[in-house]
Amino acid sequence: MSLDANPAAGARPLVLGSTSPYRRELLARLRLPFTTNAPRVDETPQPGEAPAALARRLALAKAREVAARHPQAVVIGSDQVADLAGQPLGKPGTHERAVAQLRAMRGQTVIFQTALAVVCADSGFEQSDLAAVEVRFRDLPDDEIERYLRAEQPYDCAGSAKSEGLGIALLDAIHSDDPTALVGLPLIRTARLLRAAGLRLP
Repeated sequence: MSLDANPAAGARPLVLGSTSPYRRELLARLRLPFTTNAPRVDETPQPGEAPAALARRLALAKAREVAARHPQAVVIGSDQVADLAGQPLGKPGTHERAVAQLRAMRGQTVIFQTALAVVCADSGFEQSDLAAVEVRFRDLPDDEIERYLRAEQPYDCAGSAKSEGLGIALLDAIHSDDPTALVGLPLIRTARLLRAAGLRLP
């Protein structure tokens, strides 16, 4: 999309390098036109890789991969990894893994590391940031874990809990300076990097 087509959006098209419906809904809050494109990135952690480093690496890799295919666009990449005492917890994928994650996190404080990268291959722009969200889980009994997972089926969410949905009932407290980060895209940081990349927000 050109500047003439939408003066508020800036001169370059905006692409969200993700097919996550949660990130898509969050980015829509900024009222900028954008498209989505699935990044082709291997998300396997490297040996000994810390959760924050993993999230940063994957966010940047996703943004770079999509930007290579859309060099004139401003591309957003993001990734979230739950950090339990230094151990990364990703998307569970199955009910059994989700049960194991929630059992491990009950009564614990978990840091959800949400990384963000904005890349424009054509202009050479590349910046990244990280929002750490501290989440304290209640001491969850097994039957409550089972009821929650059957009700919400959060198998595509890092840490097996959707704070924007029923998962909020699993928590004692959330501490963050970027409140949308826990859902998957830190909008305060996103707006900051998009302005740095030359886009004009409404």
